[in-house]
Amino acid sequence: MHKIDVMTFEFYLQQFEDILNHPENHPTYQDEEYFQYTKMNWSRMGRWLKRFELSVDFQQFIAGVSQKQQWIIITEPWCGDAAHSVPMLVKMAAQNPNITVDIQLRDSAPFLIDSYLTNGGKSIPILVVRDEEGRDIAVWGPRPKACQQLFLRLKEAGKDFSEIKEEIQKWYNADKGGEIQKEIQSLLGK
Repeated sequence: MHKIDVMTFEFYLQQFEDILNHPENHPTYQDEEYFQYTKMNWSRMGRWLKRFELSVDFQQFIAGVSQKQQWIIITEPWCGDAAHSVPMLVKMAAQNPNITVDIQLRDSAPFLIDSYLTNGGKSIPILVVRDEEGRDIAVWGPRPKACQQLFLRLKEAGKDFSEIKEEIQKWYNADKGGEIQKEIQSLLGK
């Protein structure tokens, strides 16, 4: 696969902030519901960037990654799961200079998400880990497996979207990033 033009996490944060300050410049966010999700996600993401701590085991693991890797995170500011997972993934990658992080927006060209569908849907966030030659070596997402199982159980039980969101939020808060660390370590430790 070829390397694509994407954005840094810092630029993504600037874009995110611009949406909050000038929603009139961003058609998707003129929808009040999307805008409110985005405001909440900004707050959640900021909290994880400040408080998320890597386990000692994961720190040792990630420090041992000796090959260069590009972590492409497919996301959008309105995505609730991304507000939790993206800052965690960024903090993981920051532990090793061999790992670069690029952000790819799901709903913008070149639409990389079309190659990483989840059960036929464009669920995000998705982490694509590539080697130096641009070959995929791992794909993760859209949420930790235990959280995904909870989501599917609630959906099957006919719970409404607001109730599902609340339960998922509780799960992320209780887990504190433990599962995502285990899953990324398992994926990359092969």
